[in-house]
Amino acid sequence: MPGYQSINAKMLQVPIGPGQEVYSKRGAMLAYAGPVSFAPTATAGQGLGGTLGRAVAGERTAMMHVTGQGSVLFGQSGMDVTVIDLNGADTLYVEADRLLVHDASLQVGTMFMGEQGGVRGIVRGAVTGQGLFTSTLTGHGSCALLSHGGVMELPIGPQRPVHVDPQAYVAHRGQVQNKLTTAVGLRDLVGRGSGEAFQLELSGTGVVYIQASERKI
Repeated sequence: MPGYQSINAKMLQVPIGPGQEVYSKRGAMLAYAGPVSFAPTATAGQGLGGTLGRAVAGERTAMMHVTGQGSVLFGQSGMDVTVIDLNGADTLYVEADRLLVHDASLQVGTMFMGEQGGVRGIVRGAVTGQGLFTSTLTGHGSCALLSHGGVMELPIGPQRPVHVDPQAYVAHRGQVQNKLTTAVGLRDLVGRGSGEAFQLELSGTGVVYIQASERKI
């Protein structure tokens, strides 16, 4: 069965059939053809523990389980849609509200931000607006991410760390460590409202996805 098809930068057509069920953001269906069913889901394929953690923190994203036989057109709020294919080798880390749709074959998890940098990870979540949790996707399959202005991939190498504006960060994959750093001296922070006072430093081996905007979803 063919994979995800980009109709344009903001619309995505996804085939649905036996062995090709998906989870999508609630309200993201634009149109569909064939006997396709949509059912609300509390877990969207992830563990109950992570789902409860998000619910307690008020960060749960409503999802739909899409099954049947046909095709569905997805999009949301005119935002750009980027398809990422996973081959089982890497884990994709992404904010839940940026996940437009993903194959049900992918294993979805919830990572507490404190696991990546301890207290700094929690501070990062607060500063960037990501909250206390982020989603992880592993396995073989495809997913589609939402962004403002499209997404660019930047490679991260052992000798090539990448610094990203926290508001431009969308996702990353691979064996990557990340931490929040200050870009200027503390005395220069007084009176600054811009997120450019902070940077995300990503090191290791992998890829980071950044959007052409500092707007959050």
